[in-house]
Amino acid sequence: QRPIYVTATTTTAPPTTTEPTATKQERQRPIYVSATKQHVGKTSASLALVSGLQKRFGQLGFIKPVGQQSVPVFEDDSFTFNQQNGHLLNSNSNQQRKTIRVDKDVVVVRRHFRLDHLPWSHMSPVLIPNGYTKDYLDGKISHSDQKQTIIDAFSQVQKSSRVVLCEGTGHCAVGSIVGAGNAQVASWLGADMVLVANGGLGATFDELELNRVLCQKHNVPIAGVIINKVQVDKYEQTEYYLRRVLQERWGVPLLGCVPDRPYLGCPAVADLERLFRGKLLSGHQHRLRHYTVKDINLVATSLPVFLENVRAKPSRTLYVCHSSRQDILLGFLAECQRHRTLGQELEATLIVCEGEQLDPRMLDMIELDRAPPILLVSQPTTQVMDAIHEFTPKLNADDFSRVESTVDHYEPFIDFDLLLERTGNSMAAAMSEEKAVVAGP
Repeated sequence: QRPIYVTATTTTAPPTTTEPTATKQERQRPIYVSATKQHVGKTSASLALVSGLQKRFGQLGFIKPVGQQSVPVFEDDSFTFNQQNGHLLNSNSNQQRKTIRVDKDVVVVRRHFRLDHLPWSHMSPVLIPNGYTKDYLDGKISHSDQKQTIIDAFSQVQKSSRVVLCEGTGHCAVGSIVGAGNAQVASWLGADMVLVANGGLGATFDELELNRVLCQKHNVPIAGVIINKVQVDKYEQTEYYLRRVLQERWGVPLLGCVPDRPYLGCPAVADLERLFRGKLLSGHQHRLRHYTVKDINLVATSLPVFLENVRAKPSRTLYVCHSSRQDILLGFLAECQRHRTLGQELEATLIVCEGEQLDPRMLDMIELDRAPPILLVSQPTTQVMDAIHEFTPKLNADDFSRVESTVDHYEPFIDFDLLLERTGNSMAAAMSEEKAVVAGP
């Protein structure tokens, strides 16, 4: 069973040297997942793959060899699952533990699937923060050390797992500037590649072809392709033609064709708080409440018209106003109270722009335990509206509901039997191997 590495496509040319693989053992063929460009749903596909493989193999390994966006974690974190509210609880309360940084997607996978048998450092061996590329090009970071760190981490993950899924960063060429592009890393690990692309025909295949060439350059076999975010009204057409062209041109199967589900791209209040680096004044218990783009309204009307809109529109609506509109802010608070009096809940959120201009006396009225979500941001209204419409929210470990919805949506559309056949993985082989280890010579 060889590891599986998932990655995305890029246009940067990788080094030309042939690199040795991490291990000569054929007992595990890793799976490496990569995307064709940004925002194609690579992490969503990876979550579904982790879920399906864990159900089939039990002891699953996961690694993101090269990461970019990192978050701090305690080195010895372990978690228990609260069945009542779906929250993950840290089972180690020692406040003196060592803090390290790991890729944010690793946190999502490890916590959601409770992969406590894997150390953080093995799951996220190399990070590329600001300044890393210059240090690498200046010779301050050794290519051989960087490569060995990845191989050693993978080997440790593989030892404690029946099958290993690797998630790349972006497309197949991302990381090439530091000699660690996704296709190159996949070749070090002896992994088979799964490419993830957005739904379509011409542009989709063009992007896939760019990545295929890079995989071919590094002798990385492509296990198959997953097409994501396919328009529902074009689903059958997209699936038919891409399945046919992939088989005819590449001899590679379509492993999955996933229809679009807009909810998965809807930002939560917490996403907007991070996006604008704002301050959530109230409604903290609703940070994971999601909003669709069509439910966003810029308030530029009088207070009476605004109140009419609040009562006419869906309860879960996102409003944006300027901090000079204190009448709107007061009206929003009053309408929330009116709903509560009627035994209802107003699920709206108000974003107050250029919040530094807000009268300090208003803050005393907002910071109430029962007030609805009110987010204070420094940006002007036009910039906020544009940013929300262009924003693609990313999965995070705190948003358990969206992670679970993502897995539930993607997993049924992936042909796991075909994937395992293509990668030479089999549950029977994994089980017999484990029995042999237990039995001994």
